[in-house]
Amino acid sequence: MASVHESLYFNPMMTNGVVHVNVFGIKDWVTPYKISVLALLYEMTSSKITLPERRRLNKLILPLQQSSDLSLGQFLKTVGECCPDTAYSVKIRLHEMVDGELRDMEYFFSTLPIPFTAFDSEAYKTSVVGLFMRHMLLAYNKLSFSQVYKLYKSLQHYYHSNYSKPTEGQVGLMALAVDESDMDHTDTEDTIGDRLDREEEHNSLDESEIQHENTPSRGPLSQKQAEYFLARQAYLLKNDENKALKPALLQEELNNMLRFNPDFAEAHYLNYLNSIRVQDIFLSAHSLLHYFDRLILSGNDGKSNGEEGYGRNLRYATLNLASLHCRFGHYLQAGLVLQEAIRIAQESNDHVCLQHCLSWLYTLEQMKGCDSTVLTEDSVKMAVHFCLPYLASLGIQSLVQQGTTQGKTAHKLMDALKDTDILHWKHSLSELIEISLAQTTSIWRMYGKSTMALQQAQLLLHMSSLEPVNYGVQQNNTEAFAVALCHLAELHAEQALYGAVSDILQHLKDQFPAHTQHAKVCRLTHKLFLHISCPYSPCFIFPIQLWMLCDLKIQFERHMIEAKYNLAEQLVTSISAFNKTEGLYRKVQVLKVLNRTTEAYSILQRLQVHCEKTKCTETIIRVLLSTAELHWESSGFSTALPLLFQALALARQHHLQSLASETLLHLTFTQLMLGVPEQALLVLHEAIEPVLAHGALVDKGRALLLAARCQMAVSEFRPNRQGQPDSHVAVLAVDMLHEAAAYFTKLNCKLHLREVHYLQAQLYHSLGQIPQRNKSALLFRLLDQELQSPAPPLSMRL
Repeated sequence: MASVHESLYFNPMMTNGVVHVNVFGIKDWVTPYKISVLALLYEMTSSKITLPERRRLNKLILPLQQSSDLSLGQFLKTVGECCPDTAYSVKIRLHEMVDGELRDMEYFFSTLPIPFTAFDSEAYKTSVVGLFMRHMLLAYNKLSFSQVYKLYKSLQHYYHSNYSKPTEGQVGLMALAVDESDMDHTDTEDTIGDRLDREEEHNSLDESEIQHENTPSRGPLSQKQAEYFLARQAYLLKNDENKALKPALLQEELNNMLRFNPDFAEAHYLNYLNSIRVQDIFLSAHSLLHYFDRLILSGNDGKSNGEEGYGRNLRYATLNLASLHCRFGHYLQAGLVLQEAIRIAQESNDHVCLQHCLSWLYTLEQMKGCDSTVLTEDSVKMAVHFCLPYLASLGIQSLVQQGTTQGKTAHKLMDALKDTDILHWKHSLSELIEISLAQTTSIWRMYGKSTMALQQAQLLLHMSSLEPVNYGVQQNNTEAFAVALCHLAELHAEQALYGAVSDILQHLKDQFPAHTQHAKVCRLTHKLFLHISCPYSPCFIFPIQLWMLCDLKIQFERHMIEAKYNLAEQLVTSISAFNKTEGLYRKVQVLKVLNRTTEAYSILQRLQVHCEKTKCTETIIRVLLSTAELHWESSGFSTALPLLFQALALARQHHLQSLASETLLHLTFTQLMLGVPEQALLVLHEAIEPVLAHGALVDKGRALLLAARCQMAVSEFRPNRQGQPDSHVAVLAVDMLHEAAAYFTKLNCKLHLREVHYLQAQLYHSLGQIPQRNKSALLFRLLDQELQSPAPPLSMRL
């Protein structure tokens, strides 16, 4: 989803997702739809309605007045959802006017003020309903007889078109316009009639041009309708894209609006935002340039008047164009446009614009893979100097993100984020508060603290927005929320709670639907959840691709655990489409279990070189661990030690506790295979505590299985007085295997379960527990027959 705020930040005409519109040349029209609204207001005032139904209808009045004209079917359906009886009464009243004569419509307008002027009426002259009714009465009384007749015919067509298709001879009649300037009663009827006749001749529609029922508008919009439409769509694009119009339908509406008023600057800007949704680089750039051209020519903004305003709009237009190229990965074009924006801002001595340019400059350097720490620090200092808390906070968040890749300790990063949170709450920057919480969640996940990550994600999801929530929208669909939900999905998948994972992913699909006919894959970096899509983020990641990649990774890991390697292999291509590095790493995992070690080793070498260039420490460590596992396949345990020591040093240097624990498990297994189980057990004691506290179920099961094997190996070197293995150690190993079996059963990991039952049978045999031994042996045999594959030697697998 393209975030509206990241584009609106440089737009002087829009704030907080609300478009301030001043529409030129768009008239107010007396339409059959507005007569239907009047009929609804009449019925609400004159008839008895229950209190809950009246409340629902009261909430519906303002949207019905401000929205574009609806078809009669849509209108009655909307009213019927609130009060079926009132919808039926409105339909009957319209039917009486349409199937009667012109005097029936005249009679309706003559009796319209009666309910509103009653002593106990709830509608006052200055209320929303009263003003609307007075405006419509005044506009209706301005019409000549011929115009009233045309309005009546238009009402008949509006009513009958809902129940039957128009005949070949019927032509859609346009609604009759009454400009606000025509409300002066000194105008003559002939002048009004001549103008209306010319507009009707120009705007009349053929039968082929009559729109379908689900089309929101049917012609030129009034000024208030255009304001409401643009404000609503801009707000929904920012907060709930799923409730906004579909890209194609919104494009059609904007084209219709621009057809009647080509110089409507705000419509061009909404067209730009809509084009970003579907990743249309040509149309988005075209609409953006048109927006600033119209803004400059019209002088719509008070700051845009004169030569100074012209230069200001030109600077921000250039800056927006640079951000657009950054979004689509056109780094060379973005750099050239950004240099032009800097030059223009320097000539005008515009420090604020220069600060925005500096923020985009360090962002561009990060996207190119260069070190931009110095530029970012300078940006933060200058933003603080010029009292720009938004840019200062974004710069600090970018420094924190860079610090995670440079081995900074967690407490330093959290202190920096705490300082930014003070700024956020002080200035009510709710969007940055969400980004900060999502970033904190990502950092805790990276450091291997799943409990803290879960806490931060829940804090974000339960946080109330600081912004007013309009149009029934819940502001839980920004990219920060998508990041938090993806974290929750992975955390639940690690604990084998696949039912909850399915619910979370379904919620993500509902909130961020993948429009397959429009969605395109954007360029992602190797870190999925640490890159939050904010205006100055090192990478723009759309929520659609977030949850799609998260879903694919969860499915892959589940298939690998359940030994469904053919299904896992099919997902590699899909993962590579989103993230090539992740795809290659997953391919290596599949090749290892398929014993295609030569091909896997070749890919690992290329992957390591690539990750060293991009400074992706996490992937480097995982590559080193996978390479060590390939050495195990050829019994090269001693040659695997240097790789494991290198991986352990990197993990500790960057404070990656989960990867450090995994590396220690690999070291434990290697030492066990080299015949030093006592030393292996000492290393394991260092790793097993964080694994049991924060690790996934599969890691807990592997750690306990490895601990039991180490205990068994140690007990063989400490025979008791009777010459048998130490029974206390054997019982301890049995308990560990029993707990590991519970984890593997929950995961449906039959491959590891087979190994657990095999070791349990051995231990029970040494303890003389024959029934338990036979039961474990039977379970082992059943799993061995079900898997239909020979169990690899224990010395070849962790």
